[in-house]
Amino acid sequence: MREAHAREPMPAWPERARRLRALNDLIGEHRGEIADAIHQDFGGRPAQETDLLEVFPSLSAIRHALAHGRRWMKPRRSWPGLLFMPARNEIRPQPLGVVGIIVPWNYPLFLAAGPMVDALAAGNRVMVKMSEYTPQFSALFAQLAARYFKPEEVCVVTGDADVAQAFSALPFDHLLFTGSTAVGRHVMRAASANLTPVTLELGGKSPAIVGPGARFANAVERILVGKLFNAGQTCIAPDYVLLPRAQVDEFVAAARDVAARLYPQPVRNEQYASIISERQYQRLAALRDDAARDGAKLTLLGDETDDIQRRRMTPALLTGVSESMAVMQEEIFGPLLPLVPYDDIEQAIAYVAAHPHPLALYLFEEDGALVDRVLARTTAGGVTINDTLYHIAQHDLPFGGVGPSGSGGYHGEAGFRTFSHLKSVFRQARVNGAGLLNPPYGQRFKQMLAIMLKRG
Repeated sequence: MREAHAREPMPAWPERARRLRALNDLIGEHRGEIADAIHQDFGGRPAQETDLLEVFPSLSAIRHALAHGRRWMKPRRSWPGLLFMPARNEIRPQPLGVVGIIVPWNYPLFLAAGPMVDALAAGNRVMVKMSEYTPQFSALFAQLAARYFKPEEVCVVTGDADVAQAFSALPFDHLLFTGSTAVGRHVMRAASANLTPVTLELGGKSPAIVGPGARFANAVERILVGKLFNAGQTCIAPDYVLLPRAQVDEFVAAARDVAARLYPQPVRNEQYASIISERQYQRLAALRDDAARDGAKLTLLGDETDDIQRRRMTPALLTGVSESMAVMQEEIFGPLLPLVPYDDIEQAIAYVAAHPHPLALYLFEEDGALVDRVLARTTAGGVTINDTLYHIAQHDLPFGGVGPSGSGGYHGEAGFRTFSHLKSVFRQARVNGAGLLNPPYGQRFKQMLAIMLKRG
């Protein structure tokens, strides 16, 4: 890949577009096989969710890049400043070279294809490390990539944690990792040995705030939809809900009705996903059971108990939770939703501000002044107002975390810039005043310096 990049360091737009169309064909022509492989890996995930949450955003990102990539490539002029006229400045986006992408298990297609789109549009070669927890899809994607791309364009790697460790230690020109904060630390440490720039897309506890002026029924429905897609195994799923204390019981009652409408008999419902692995199921069951043992009240959003053999977990609300409970300390990443009451919206804002910055924040509120107050006083990777999840689907909004929830961002033009070097170019004019600053430093220099240092 390095040798291929050296031969063609600045691919023209037609070549970049060809690679993007190859990825488009890979996904579109094998959509059914992709959904089936992911279904097998999860032990049950509806094809409808794969189409909606993985195939659609991947193809949409490709369409967006094809529509705008040629413009993103163009050098941009910038103002050199009056003292440097008539020189010219420009910024030239240049491919970095070889980009590494480490993919998690929860959305294995979209979280591979999404960053691939941005890296390919920027003119890079791409190596992708798939998750060992999705072996069927990982093998399929590797086979398809070998069929649709030259090996020096895109290479897909499979394997266990040792392979991932070796992958993250390669001297990439940029490395993007999506996954847990704990693993992200190891990736960043390995990349630092090569001074490889890293984009980390992590997670954390993303809050949903139900404001005093929220359309309450809408808030409950949209929070439940965002929580129960993929059985809660979504990095930007609402992790807990902050809501007025007087509305806790109302939320519980409404959530039962909404869940019954969205996923009737969830454990037996083929449109509700399984938990990816026995390990993840046991982790979630421990969070739920330990919280109940420590005094939290558990409200099941379904009439059945879990199907342990198929790793089907009944969605549940948790009320009466405390900060000391593990369910309030760890990212949940499953169909458990704690409700945290507040007495005043200022209390809710302070609660979010006092905790590590989340990857996402959701606010349900009709008062524009209050919305602005929450936005100004909280920090999060991205925000959706009066809904959940949809900020990730906006190609003109960068997606990324902040602090413990990640660093850097991508999607659309922001992703193109992440995977490009923005080369600064200063073009001196034939007739210019640069010589006026040459030594020896006499009276002319003193006069010029006085002009340059003049305070505004």
